[in-house]
Amino acid sequence: MRLLLMADTHVPRRARELPEELLAEVARADVVVHAGDWVDTATLDLLQARSRRLLGVYGNNDGPALRARLPEVAYAELGGVRVGVVHETGPARGREARCAERFPELDVLVFGHSHIPWDSVAGDRLRLLNPGSPTDRRGQPYRTYMTAEVSSGRLSGVELHRLPPRH
Repeated sequence: MRLLLMADTHVPRRARELPEELLAEVARADVVVHAGDWVDTATLDLLQARSRRLLGVYGNNDGPALRARLPEVAYAELGGVRVGVVHETGPARGREARCAERFPELDVLVFGHSHIPWDSVAGDRLRLLNPGSPTDRRGQPYRTYMTAEVSSGRLSGVELHRLPPRH
């Protein structure tokens, strides 16, 4: 099962539209995960229409229309892997311990908010993944998203993808 992880798309504030490379990945993914800060409902509609399965949450920049359609925290069992999605996890310092305590039932937690890619393990179990932002690099060298594979109850092949500069 192929996963596509994204967050902080901020359309149309930080970009007019999602990058074509990212949309091509939507077509290849079995599950698209969006960790909030969509900003507009058109992006949600687009991803719902193009995704085989969409797992998403709202973020701090998402207004009432998105909050009416999305949860603050989403949970799913994907191929035997217990996945959670949330927008914000607080400061980087202490993140692993905080998330392990808040989400003891999960194997993977996808989050956003910082626009800074993150991949760590809390304790010996909880994988924490932030795909960064495909539209707003906010001080990072690249705009980014992640892909991963799930099979036989295991997450593997987590890859951070760098998008080319916009012209």
